[in-house]
Amino acid sequence: MQTNHTQEALIITNPNRNDHPAVQLILILLTFLFFAGFIFLPLGLVFAQAFQKGTALYLEAIRDPIAISAVKLTLLTAAIVVPLNAVFGVTAAWAITKFSFRGKTLLISLLDLPFAVSPVIAGLIFVLLAGSRTSLGSWLGDHGIKIIFSTPGIVIATLFVTFPFIARELIPLMESQGREEEEAAITLGAKGWQTFRIITLPNIRWGLMYGMILCTARSIGEFGAVSVVSGHIRGMTNTIPLHVEILYSEYNYTASFAVASILVFLALATIAVKALVEKRVHNQ
Repeated sequence: MQTNHTQEALIITNPNRNDHPAVQLILILLTFLFFAGFIFLPLGLVFAQAFQKGTALYLEAIRDPIAISAVKLTLLTAAIVVPLNAVFGVTAAWAITKFSFRGKTLLISLLDLPFAVSPVIAGLIFVLLAGSRTSLGSWLGDHGIKIIFSTPGIVIATLFVTFPFIARELIPLMESQGREEEEAAITLGAKGWQTFRIITLPNIRWGLMYGMILCTARSIGEFGAVSVVSGHIRGMTNTIPLHVEILYSEYNYTASFAVASILVFLALATIAVKALVEKRVHNQ
């Protein structure tokens, strides 16, 4: 009886079992239909609308100084947020996986806070904390520091909604690796930083890169929190998604889709880098 149960379990869990060709065909078709309906078709419509009135108008839309300013601000925000999140993610993952301390469960729960809170609510919280009518905002304003409706506010809002990505990518990886190598290095006389640089960092480098790619993608495409704290000041606090939304609300559809195509290109570049990282990981 035990042997029969074992055989049944192997049949159920074996990923290499031979399914009926019809089942395989249906699953493959459903997958392609999903991609066609929810990914390929929308992307095709973006480019069709962007080039609907010709290449000249498309180039004019993406060369517009306001559009260029939105692209620069988006890339600047990502360039600031991703390294900061990398430092935070590695630190949080190191603390959670390598040490035992009180409040560890609470810290893990706090990492998921941006997933539970709406980005719009997160942006509103920062406005209520550092807006010009608040005590903190007034104090900052008296010292020449502006958070809300400026680049620092956009960076902070984006930082909040993206900080779990790298930590959540590294925690399972570092837990699976255990502590043995670090403990052996410390026993042999290595300092904390030496242990991290020689042992830990090489072991997590691909997971870290993967988390940074996910963080970059979210930073570039963030809309809700940034929309609240930016003030929608053209040429100053509008990122690419905000600029697309404004153009669309003004019925300037060609320019809206033209600028949206920049987001598509950035997304495709991110996916390409992600695929290269995954390929390197699988080849090791």
